[in-house]
Amino acid sequence: MLYYASVADLGVVLELFAKTKNINLPKGYTMTTFEFDFYSTLVCMVVVLILGRFIIGKIKFLRDYNIPEPVVGGIIAAIAILCVYKFANIEFKFDSALKDPLMLAFFTSVGLSADFASLKKGGKMLGIFLIFVVGLLVLQNVIGIGVSYAMGVNPLVGLLGGSITMSGGHGTGAAWAGIFKDTPYNFSAATEVAMACATFGLIMGGIIGGPVARYLIKRHKLKTPGTERNDENPQGFEAPSKERLITSISFVESLALIAICLLIGNLLKDFEKAYISGLNLPTFVYCLFCGVILRNALSALRIHQVFDREVSVIGNVSLSLFLAFAMMTVNLWELVALALPMVVILSTQAVVMAAYAIFVTFRFCGKDYDAAVLAAGHCGFGLGATPTAMVNMQTVTSHYGPSHMAFIIVPLTGAFFIDIINALVIQGTLNLFIG
Repeated sequence: MLYYASVADLGVVLELFAKTKNINLPKGYTMTTFEFDFYSTLVCMVVVLILGRFIIGKIKFLRDYNIPEPVVGGIIAAIAILCVYKFANIEFKFDSALKDPLMLAFFTSVGLSADFASLKKGGKMLGIFLIFVVGLLVLQNVIGIGVSYAMGVNPLVGLLGGSITMSGGHGTGAAWAGIFKDTPYNFSAATEVAMACATFGLIMGGIIGGPVARYLIKRHKLKTPGTERNDENPQGFEAPSKERLITSISFVESLALIAICLLIGNLLKDFEKAYISGLNLPTFVYCLFCGVILRNALSALRIHQVFDREVSVIGNVSLSLFLAFAMMTVNLWELVALALPMVVILSTQAVVMAAYAIFVTFRFCGKDYDAAVLAAGHCGFGLGATPTAMVNMQTVTSHYGPSHMAFIIVPLTGAFFIDIINALVIQGTLNLFIG
């Protein structure tokens, strides 16, 4: 009696902001489906972000490993939704109208942040580092798909546990998961697998980066600059030299650039569907490329200088809301059957990443202190995300001294190049191994 009363109370509250359908009332109060409209879905997404921020503020482990707010809040929401689904027979349906635009806006912001002029700072070492980054992307996919075939599971599990989430993170994982859920792949658990893999990678990327660099420094007795920093000429992300205020006018300008890229990117995707067979690039790749071209064309013609910090704010907000939606709508019960294959794949990826950083990245990037810091950064975005790479490098340099070269190369690679190259590698892997 009390059980059904509590469920009824929940129904009364939810009916205030959700459209209800398919209500069955047998021997008690059982509501099978709640459908949330656009506005109530947006409220839920924001609540997930606020909840995640609150929990992270209370738990040091989550702060230390840079676990994103939407991931923390989304996991809690997904568990709560799972409990309601299993024990009260209530299913929530959310409006997905914002999902794709938010995801595309994020990747567009990545493209708009790519300034070709800054590539000169990286020099020859940037090109060398990129070559071995590409090598890791291919290796991650081979490992993921190989383990999947060996264990007799869907090879898409391995691909999602490969470069999509290991080097791509939550944003790229959620984007490709949406593709894999549709025809011709029809992999219903894609989002759940992607979010689980990306979260594991984010944690492991933060765990192994520092120890790898420390091992290399001690093993090879590398000469370090010392902790007394010389910041006479700080570069890149170590010390941004100037900040501009975000105003309503500048915000509209940045929003207009993103809107143009979204429009052109979708038009190019429609053109590809109609006239180019066999290519099948995701829409976000077109939007990202549009951002790159637009930013550098405007700069070369001296028409407009993109406000990087503002574009970054818009992109980060878009990604946070997109991930909040993706996380709170995952079906955790679909992960149970895939738990063992995922553990094997992800454990293998972590071991290979550490070995790759030590025996490949470090050796071919100079075998010096800068190379050791680069190896730590590579562990960060090779398993998780660029912020993790930055934290890894900052931890190392706080103990052993600055590495200006690493702080130029890693942000350029992890924040821009990795997304474009990874998209091409993933598409090639799909065509070659899965079809």
